[in-house]
Order: sequence, then C-alpha cells, then structure tokens
Amino acid sequence: MSEAPLVGEPLALDLVNTRPSGVDLLATPDDLANWLALQAERFPELTVAHPTPADLVAVHAVRDHTNAVLDALLHERRPPTDALRGLNVAQAAAPATRQLEWGGEAVITTVRRNGTAAEKLAAVLAEAAADLLADPSIGKLKRCEADDCVLLFLPAHPRRRWCSPERCGNRVRVARYYQRHKSAD
Repeated sequence: MSEAPLVGEPLALDLVNTRPSGVDLLATPDDLANWLALQAERFPELTVAHPTPADLVAVHAVRDHTNAVLDALLHERRPPTDALRGLNVAQAAAPATRQLEWGGEAVITTVRRNGTAAEKLAAVLAEAAADLLADPSIGKLKRCEADDCVLLFLPAHPRRRWCSPERCGNRVRVARYYQRHKSAD
C-alpha cells in the first residue's frame, strides 16, 4: 500500500475509506492482506492468510455496495435497492452459526461459517456494514471537510470536521495559516 489506510472507524467505514481520492488501497491481494492484518482484532474468527483474487473481488463488491448506501444516506436519498440486495446476498452466502461449547468452567460460543474463504470474508464485512447502517448513529455520518478528501467518519465529538487531525486537520490548518499570513504581506 502506497498510502496508509485510515483505521479506527467502524469496520464498514474503514473498508469504504480504502478508496481515498483516486487511489485504491485494496488494489491487490497483498494490499488486502495488509489491510486485514490491520483489522485482525475485529474478526478473530476469520483467518485469511493469503488472500486470493477471488477474495479481493468479494471485498470490492461489499465495499462498492456499502459505499453506494452510505453515499445515498449522506445525500438524504433512499439507498439503492441493488446495493442493499448485494449486502444481503453477501451475508447469506456464509451465514454465522453460533456453536455452544463447554470451555471447562463456562459455556462459550464460537462463530462458525460455511462457504469459501471469499464468501466468509464478504459475509463478515457485509455484516459489519449491516450493523453500521442499522445503527442510529449513522445519522451523524460525515465526509471529511478537507477539499481533496473523500473519507467518511462518525464523529465522537459534534465539532469534528476532518477524517483525522493528522491526515487532513493539520494540513487544512497550515493552509489557512499560510493564507492569512500571505494576505498580510
């Protein structure tokens, strides 16, 4: 990956944010492997050691569907039926089944999925999208206010304006400072 992906937002937003302005941070299976390594703690039941081109296609499809729904919501439009259907199909291809087991001292659950590695990965990401889209906080969704940034975020603070203070916030503040001082000359 030439540019580091923004991580730390809900998983579905992190996925959509792998396509900043004109760049695809998930262009190759190796890029996908790197991104999955950054996200590994979010879905420990899923291990994709060496993503394949099929895994990449499945992830791109979920990302595109999620992006289409989020874009519609940002513009206060009805989400495209095809995008919602695509997310539902991805989830259904490898549904989660909770298996109960005795852990020695307590009953524990383990999530199991049937399907190919690509279907399992797409299902996990589509479920993350479903969780985000159904969450009441989705109404707070924002796009970064930096002119050349398209990244999305859910602000923890209502005054948050940028995807990241380090990525865009500092750059915007420096540009404003430069403009103020250039005008004063």
